[in-house]
Amino acid sequence: MRWRVLAFIMLGVNLALAAALLFSSRHSNQAQTPEQSSLPATTGQARTNLVLRRQFFTWREVESDDYPTYVANLRDIGCPEQTIRDIIIADINALYTRRRALEVVTPDQQWWRAEPDTNVLAVATEKSRALEDERRGLLGRLLGTNWEAGDLVSLPRPSRPGIALDGPVLGALPTEVKQTLEEINIHRQDALRSYIDSQRREGKNPDPAELARIRQQTRSELQRVLNPAQLEEFLLRYSESAADLRTEIGQLKFFSPTPEEFRGIFRSTDTLNEQIQLLGAATDPNSVAQRKALEDQREKAIQLALGPARYEEYLLLHDPLYRDAVASARQDGSPESAWLKYQISLASASEADRIRLDPSLTPEQRAIELKRLELQQLQANTIAAGQELPPSPTDQAPPSQPPRKTYVVRPGDSASVVSLIYGVPVTALRAANPNTDLSRLRPGESINIPLANLPPPPPR
Repeated sequence: MRWRVLAFIMLGVNLALAAALLFSSRHSNQAQTPEQSSLPATTGQARTNLVLRRQFFTWREVESDDYPTYVANLRDIGCPEQTIRDIIIADINALYTRRRALEVVTPDQQWWRAEPDTNVLAVATEKSRALEDERRGLLGRLLGTNWEAGDLVSLPRPSRPGIALDGPVLGALPTEVKQTLEEINIHRQDALRSYIDSQRREGKNPDPAELARIRQQTRSELQRVLNPAQLEEFLLRYSESAADLRTEIGQLKFFSPTPEEFRGIFRSTDTLNEQIQLLGAATDPNSVAQRKALEDQREKAIQLALGPARYEEYLLLHDPLYRDAVASARQDGSPESAWLKYQISLASASEADRIRLDPSLTPEQRAIELKRLELQQLQANTIAAGQELPPSPTDQAPPSQPPRKTYVVRPGDSASVVSLIYGVPVTALRAANPNTDLSRLRPGESINIPLANLPPPPPR
């Protein structure tokens, strides 16, 4: 057993000596200096020692706010001329794109107007032309008059029109945010087109509720990119609700909301419009009742947003007769007579209905009465506008007239209104109605209309 122990001891000593020898050899190699390690071999040839040091380059050393200096710096670092052209054209295009977005007030930015302002359009066109001339002039001074021949950065052009992200809110967005908004808009267009095409292939009409869900998904994407103020500006310009509101106001013709009024209506009705759209064309009793309740809430919201006076005007302009009265009053140069002309139109419409339904009149008499009513309305409108009456025709015999007429008083009627409608003095009305207090006419009350010549035109 002893010789085995002795053998193991000798083996361990030999291994320790070998490890010490190896460690000593490596240490001596590492201890050599750089100069010693780079000494030439004993061939007699001389060698030059090269020490490579890393050079740090940053784009800030080249960029400059002064474009001539910028171009010179690019040439100093050996940048190819075509690359210089691409860099400068792209940089200047981005500069003037931002200037157009912030400095040019376009009709699209006036989201509260149903019709674009022609003056704003003219000013925007002139300003855009001036900026374009300035851009082209700067590129010509920097790159030469033939710079357009090397304009490669502007190609290819977009294959579909985008959305105008200009103005003080959307125009100030960072470039990457604008690109994201363009992608969201393209995604929305593709989703709508794909759904509509699939429905058409199946012979179906698009479901309004599904279209509303696609638009709602787009809003969710926009909320992740824009803050509340930016999102509202975007929706005021490009949402379905704002477009519908502009269309509705445009049909009223003479209701021109201020930006504050339009924004107030939009804010108070936008969520309600979304809920109405999500109901789609459902006709079950529950959906019908829900839609009616939402529409009533929407009407009350508009009333609160506009206030009593403006809401009354908003309601009146939904009546075609009132719109016609306003148009006539403005054409006559007397906009203040619009309400009186409206009352005359209401009374004339009521009288026309009575004539058409009168069984005692023959077709010829009915036509004569309607013609006479038309003439009387024209004369009443002329007097309401403060104008002189046209001369009465004398080349035809007067038609046969019934012995008297009866007029049913409507809400808002007064003796002066009836006087203007039928062209008879108030004194003649009093004489024909001795038992009626004309100063206190009540709706539904009947008064007699005397057959009398029209009074002389009022003094101018």
